Amino acid sequence: MGMRQATVLRQCGLDITAVADLNAEACATAGKEHDIAPERQFASGEELIEKIRPELLVIATTAPSHRDLVIKAAGNGAKKILCEKPMAVSLKECQEMVEACDAAGVDLAINHQMRSMEQYTIPKEMSASAEFGGIGSIIVSAGNFGMAMNGTHYFEMFRYMTDEEPVLVSAWFSDENLPNPRGPQFKDAAGSVRLQTASGKRFYMDCDSDQGHGMQVTYNCRNGRITIDELDGSMHYVARHAEHREQPTTRYGMPYDKGARTITPADAVAPTRAVLESLLKGENFPSGRDGLLAMKLLIAAHVSNARGGATVDLRKEQLPADLALPIA
Repeated sequence: MGMRQATVLRQCGLDITAVADLNAEACATAGKEHDIAPERQFASGEELIEKIRPELLVIATTAPSHRDLVIKAAGNGAKKILCEKPMAVSLKECQEMVEACDAAGVDLAINHQMRSMEQYTIPKEMSASAEFGGIGSIIVSAGNFGMAMNGTHYFEMFRYMTDEEPVLVSAWFSDENLPNPRGPQFKDAAGSVRLQTASGKRFYMDCDSDQGHGMQVTYNCRNGRITIDELDGSMHYVARHAEHREQPTTRYGMPYDKGARTITPADAVAPTRAVLESLLKGENFPSGRDGLLAMKLLIAAHVSNARGGATVDLRKEQLPADLALPIA
């Protein structure tokens, strides 16, 4: 992801003044590809921050290091920080990152890209139209892509699509532990989760360990349904005929129109560029508080699972700030 971020920086016309990586070979490769002098290639992010004091810092490390790097950069002259997700490993760390950046006047963006992707901007506009009549629920059916690694993206997507924060969380995780592609020290939950907003909007996601393919999202609306295969960019939708829109929802078999279109499939570079461009402009970027909410929902899901799937009401319960997850 660090090399992808470097590509994005170049596409935005920015000079990469320094690079850091614990892996010396990877650091040298990045330095060679982006013409970075050896004395500006560092073995740690902390050393880079101390010696370079960058105005813009991109953090593409794994989650356990995010808090320290963000706080150090905020105290050493950074003006803008783009940090990969998950934001950190605990709510306490996320809150400390937000507070440090607020105190230093730093714009902190978390790379939750949904508001920059056609897969979400198009159905958001469609679902809000009179033709579809507004979202009632969102269903994500996927392979075992991890509650933290990809699930937090979809938590932010649900907030973005409904313009509401979830308040109820229920989750059921698999007992099976499969090897994590980021390293043996990391573990990410597989399973299913349900979210609900105060107004009753629902979100369901199933990414259990016995599912090995796909990323499909269905938006169930008052008058129709939109389904997107996010891997190939295909969209299919149905909507009631206009003259039947006011009929009650119990008339679920009313005559309908159907259609299909192709949208841009999932990609890591273009949406990241959109996030960076928004951060540079200082407007409409996924903020540290957005990342904190996604982490809050993840922690609530772990608490619910530990209670056998019992619903956690975020309006009434204080989540454990120090609960640290072994996520990448």
